[in-house]
Amino acid sequence: MRISVAQTAGAVSRRVAGYVRRHPFAVALSALLVITGLSFGTLWGRHPAGLGVSPLVLGRERQWWTPLTALLVPNSWGGLLLSVLLALTLLAYAERLMGTRRVMMSFLVTGVLGVLLGVGIQSLAWSWGQVWARVDSRGVVFDPAIGILGAILAGSAFAPALYRRRIRLIGLSLLVTFTLYGGDADSVYRLLAALTGLLLGLLLTSGAPRPVVYRSSFGETRTLIAAMVAVTGLGPLIVLLTGVGIGPLAPVVAGLRGVDISGITDACARNNASAHCVAGVTTAFAAGTGVVLMSLVPLLLSLIAAWGLRSGRRAAWFLAIGVNTVMALLTGISLVVRSIRNPTDVVEIDRQFPGFSVLAILVPVGMCILLAITHRRFAVRASRVAVRRFAVTIGIAFAVLATTNMILVTVVSHSPSFWSSLATTLRRFLPTIIGHPGGHSPLTGLALVLHRDVGALFWIIFALALLPLLRARSRSTADEAERFRTQLRETDGGTLGFLGTWEGNEHWFTADGRGAVAYRVVNDIAIAVGDPVCTPGDAAQTVRGFLDFCDANAWTPVFYSTHDEFVPTFRALGWRSISVAEETVVPLDRFELTGKVWTKVRQPYNRGQRDGLTTLWTTWEQLPAGLVAQLDALSEQWIAEKALPEMRFTLGGVEELKDPDVEILLAIGPEGELQAVTSWMPVWREGELIGRTLDFMRRADGAMPGVMEFAIASAALHMKEQGLAVMSLSGAPLAQTVEADADADRDTITRLLGWLSRVLEPAYGFASLLRYKGKFNPEYRPMHLFYADNGQLPAIGLAIGRAYLPDASPAEYVALARSLAG
Repeated sequence: MRISVAQTAGAVSRRVAGYVRRHPFAVALSALLVITGLSFGTLWGRHPAGLGVSPLVLGRERQWWTPLTALLVPNSWGGLLLSVLLALTLLAYAERLMGTRRVMMSFLVTGVLGVLLGVGIQSLAWSWGQVWARVDSRGVVFDPAIGILGAILAGSAFAPALYRRRIRLIGLSLLVTFTLYGGDADSVYRLLAALTGLLLGLLLTSGAPRPVVYRSSFGETRTLIAAMVAVTGLGPLIVLLTGVGIGPLAPVVAGLRGVDISGITDACARNNASAHCVAGVTTAFAAGTGVVLMSLVPLLLSLIAAWGLRSGRRAAWFLAIGVNTVMALLTGISLVVRSIRNPTDVVEIDRQFPGFSVLAILVPVGMCILLAITHRRFAVRASRVAVRRFAVTIGIAFAVLATTNMILVTVVSHSPSFWSSLATTLRRFLPTIIGHPGGHSPLTGLALVLHRDVGALFWIIFALALLPLLRARSRSTADEAERFRTQLRETDGGTLGFLGTWEGNEHWFTADGRGAVAYRVVNDIAIAVGDPVCTPGDAAQTVRGFLDFCDANAWTPVFYSTHDEFVPTFRALGWRSISVAEETVVPLDRFELTGKVWTKVRQPYNRGQRDGLTTLWTTWEQLPAGLVAQLDALSEQWIAEKALPEMRFTLGGVEELKDPDVEILLAIGPEGELQAVTSWMPVWREGELIGRTLDFMRRADGAMPGVMEFAIASAALHMKEQGLAVMSLSGAPLAQTVEADADADRDTITRLLGWLSRVLEPAYGFASLLRYKGKFNPEYRPMHLFYADNGQLPAIGLAIGRAYLPDASPAEYVALARSLAG
C-alpha cells in the first residue's frame, strides 16, 4: 500500500509540475492573487487606498497606477475564487494557445484598457445624471477578472472553431446579461475588457486565413441556442442574489416583483447614495416567498427550455418562444399601464436608462427571432400520450388552484362580484410586472399559501410536469424505427440500408411484415433512401405496396441511391432511372497491402506505424471523455471551414456516431492527440453481420499526411480479422467515374444534378472523394434515382436538394431554379 500511495503521489506531482510548466502565467497570477488578497486584507472587506480604481480615484486624486493594481487584488473571497477558477481553466487554455508572453500582454492591455474605457463611460454617465453611474462611482473596483476575461477573449481567436464560438458567444452573453441587469462598475469593466480582447485577438491573428462565415453542426447550434436562452433568463437571479440591480433592465426584475421604479430611482439619487441603497430598497419590496418565486418563473422556465433545446425538443422550442413572447408582452403592457397611471414614471425610467423602454422589449423579441430562424434544429417531438398527460395535469392544477383562490378571494374581500374575483385570481398567475393584488390577508397556514402564493404554486407544478414531456419521444416513431432495424437485420437492406435508421426518416412496412421502406417527405415528394428492405423474392411486392401507400397520401414517390438489382422491378412498372452516384465496395478477401496496386495505401499505413500512430476500434458509449471532446472539436472545425451548411440526408454527422450499432475507428497520435476518425455502419443479411459501410470521415489539421489511408486500411484489416466479407466506402453523392447517359427525357434532371455537383464540389469535394476512394481498388456499383414521370423532375430535383441542404439560403435555391429555366 505504501508503494501504491507513493506511486500515486509521484504521478500527481508530475502532473502538477507539467501543468505549471505549460501554464506558468496562469499559475503565477493565481498565486499572486492569493498573496495580495491576504496581504492587503481585501478578502475581509478592507479597501486600502491607492489600490482600487474609480472615476474619483483616477480623476480627482490622480492615482494613475490604479487601473493596473485593480487587476492584481481581489475584492472578496468570492472574487478570488472566480478569478482563480478562470485563471486555472480558461486563461490556462488561452496560454496554451497563445503562448505565455502573448497571454501576459493580453491580460495587461485588455485589463487596463477595459478599466480606462469603463471609467470614461462612467464619468460621462455621471455628468449626464445617470443613476447607475452615481450609485456605483463612489466605491472602488478591485477585480482581476477584468484582465483575465479580456485575455480569454483574445485567446479565443487562436482556438478551434468549436471552442472559439462557445467562448465568444456564451462568454459575451453572460457579460452582457450581467451588465444589463446588475449594472455595477465591475460588470461594465469586464464587458469592455472582453470586447477589447476580442479585437486584440483579431489583430494578433490577422494574417491567418479564416472563413467568412463559420458554420455549425445541428448539435452545436442546439447547444449554443440553449445556452443563450438560459443566459438571457438569468437576469432576475443576478439581481436577487447579488443585491445589485442598477442596470438598464433591472426595472424589469423590479417590476416582476411589484417594486415601484420611481421609488428606487428617487431614493438612490439622493446624497450619499450607494449600491447598498439599491439593495436595501429592492429587498424591502421583495418580501414574500410567493412574490420572489414569481420573479424567478421566467428563469425557471428558461432553464427548463434550455435543457430541452439541447436535445432538439420541439416542446422546449415552443416553451422558449412562449416565455420570451410573454415577457415582451408583459413588459410592453407594464410600460403602457405605468404611462397611464403615472405618465412621469416611464419618462423617469427613460431619463435614467436611455432606451430602456425599447431595449427591455427587444431582448426577448430578439430571442424569438433567433429561435424562429433555427426552428428546424428542434424537431424531436414528444409522444401524444405525453402531451395529453401534460395537458391534463396542467388543466386540473389550474382549475383546482384557480377555483380555490377565487373562493378565498371572495371570503377575504367580501366581494359578491364574480368577475372581480376572477380578475384578481388570474392576476396572481402572472408575473407582477402588471401589478400584484396586495393588501393584508387574515388567512394563515395552507389557506394563506393558496390565497397569496397560488401563482408560484401553479408554476412549480407546471415546471415539474414539463420534465417528463421533454424526455418523452413519439412512441410510434420509436417503435417503427426499432421495427425497421429488426427488419434490416433479418432480411437484406444492402450496404446502405442502415441509412434508413437515421433521424428524419419515416418507415413503411408491408402488410405481412416481410418488407420495409425508409423515406422522408419533402415538398410532397416521398424520397425512399437506399434499397427496399426485403428478401429478393419480395422486392416487387414491397415496391408496389409503397407506391400504393404514397398514392393514398397524395405523395410523389421516388427511390434514391438504389442499386442495380432493382432495375428489373422498376422497369416492369414502366419507371425511368438515372445514375446519381457510384458506391465503392471492397471485397475483404481481396484486400492486401502487398503488390504495386496497393502502393498508395501501403505507404501511408507503414508511415503511420513508424510515426507511432495507434488505432482504437470502439463505440461512442465506450469513448473516453477526453477523446469525445477532441472528436467534437475536430468535427466542428471541419464544418466551420465549409462554404455551405452541413449536409444531411445520406451524409451522417456526430449524432449518427452515437448509435450503438455503429463502430468507430480513431487514429491517435503519439501524444494522445486525435488525428482522424472514421465511423462504420453495419451491413446485415438474414441475421448475420457480413460487413460495414464507411460514413463519417474527419481528419485533424496538422495530422500526418495520409492519415485517412492509415485509418481506413487499419479498419479493413480489423474487419478482415473479424471474418467480415465486405467493406463499403459508401457512395459520393452526385459523383461518378463514368458520365451518365442522358436522353431528352432525362436532360433536365441531368442538368440539375450536374449543377448541384458543380456547386457543392468546391465546398464538399464529392468528385475528389470518389477519386480518392479509388486507391483502395474497389468495385464500382452504380446507384440510381428511380422515378415515374418526367414532368415531375424539377420538383424531384428541388426536393433532393432540400433534403441534402434543409437550411440552404434562398439565394442558393434561386440559383437552382434558374438552372432549370436555362
